[in-house]
Amino acid sequence: MILSPGRGYVFIHIPKTGGTSLALALEARAMKDDIMLGDTPKSRKRRRRLRGARARGRLWKHSTLSDIEGLVPDAVLDGLFAFTLVRNPWDRAVSYYHWLRGQEFDHPAVGLAKALDFAAFLSHPQIRAAFRAMPAGAYMRRSDGREQCAAFIRIEHFDEDAAPLFRHLGFALTLGRANASDRGRDWRDYYDERTAAIVAEDCAEDIARFGYRFG
Repeated sequence: MILSPGRGYVFIHIPKTGGTSLALALEARAMKDDIMLGDTPKSRKRRRRLRGARARGRLWKHSTLSDIEGLVPDAVLDGLFAFTLVRNPWDRAVSYYHWLRGQEFDHPAVGLAKALDFAAFLSHPQIRAAFRAMPAGAYMRRSDGREQCAAFIRIEHFDEDAAPLFRHLGFALTLGRANASDRGRDWRDYYDERTAAIVAEDCAEDIARFGYRFG
């Protein structure tokens, strides 16, 4: 998450959507008063600034808009250009699974990814519930239930979808590659008809909203 009072934006980082690459691009043009939550170099350096900060929810890399309420006055947050990255859910699920398998922290999803093959992981009730509970819109929802998002940017169509962001910033951004999972390049190779249908069902909201399809 990056909140920039000076540039008038807030970037919400949905997991495994390419958000670290975008955070690094934004960080390269950071202002002194930017508030950063994450594991990029400048975010780590600025963590001490948030000691004692009060917010509605958890302050971390993947905070939602609702979580960060209280960091700045509501009137300021209301006026920010809020945006996020989204990604083809079938591709994202493959990336998420392989990323989890490389982690060592104590979390149920890490344990499931390490213990199960991809098909069993996608089929597990806990994983299915997690995907269903947090479509992209949930990250951009305020505590009163309203959605605040000026741009949902599909990573696959970054230059096109990010045009409103570039106009707001007054400059364009170029994405590098960061935090990549150790996986095959073609996500379709990981699926059969049954597992593809699981993602289609659990991520139906994002698939319909952003025009994604398998293939």
